[in-house]
Amino acid sequence: MVSYIRKLLRYAVCVGTVFILAGCAVRKPLVPVTALPVVEKKGIQHKVRKGETLWRIAKAYKVPVEDIIQSNGIPNAASIEENQLVYIPGADHVQEVPVSVQAGNDAEYAWPLKGKVISYFEEHKGAWVNEGIDVSAVEGEVVRAARSGRVVFADHLPGYGATIIVDHGDGFLTVYGHNARLLAGLGDHVAWGDKVAQVARDGDLAYLHFEVRKGEKPTNPLYYLP
Repeated sequence: MVSYIRKLLRYAVCVGTVFILAGCAVRKPLVPVTALPVVEKKGIQHKVRKGETLWRIAKAYKVPVEDIIQSNGIPNAASIEENQLVYIPGADHVQEVPVSVQAGNDAEYAWPLKGKVISYFEEHKGAWVNEGIDVSAVEGEVVRAARSGRVVFADHLPGYGATIIVDHGDGFLTVYGHNARLLAGLGDHVAWGDKVAQVARDGDLAYLHFEVRKGEKPTNPLYYLP
C-alpha cells in the first residue's frame, strides 16, 4: 500500500510540475511587434532611357518583369517613358540596358505589325476580357513573328479565328489571331520577323489580335514590345 501511495504522489508531483511549467509558458511575456527588427527591401531606382522596354530592363537586371510591374503599379494601358524612374526590386546597382538590338536576337520582341492599338490588355469587350491587344491593320497585311521560335499551333481556334502560336523555348509563347490566311505551319521554325499570317477583316475593321503568354498565363504585350 505504501509503495502504491508513493507512486501516486510521484505522479501527482509530476503532473503538477507539468501544469506549473505549462502555466509559466502561457504567462511568458510576448515580444511586442513594434520591437521586431525592420528588414529593408533591397532595390534601386532605374532611370529609363530612350528605346528601353520593361522586358529589356528586366533581362538586364535578371528580375522577372512581373516583379517590376507589381512594384511600380504600372497600369495595363501604360508604357514606360524616357526619364521615368522605375524601381527595380532586389537590385543593388544600376545596370546598362541595351536599347538597340539586331534582327535575329532570340531574346527580343518586335511588333508583329505596325498599327494603332484599338483594344488593350484586360479591356472588357462585352462578355469577354481581352487577353492580349488588338492592333488595327489593313486587310491582308502581313503578320510577322515577334520572336524566333517553333510553331506549336496553326489552325482555327474558337474565338480567335485562324491562329498561329509560337513557342519561344523559354516558357513564353506569342499568339497571332484573327487572320485571313496562315503562312506558317505546325512544327515550322520561324525567325524574328518571318511572315506567319495575313490579317483578316471583321465587318469594317481589320485587325490583329496579339498575345504574349508566360506558360498558360496571358501577360500584357506592351511590356515586351519596343
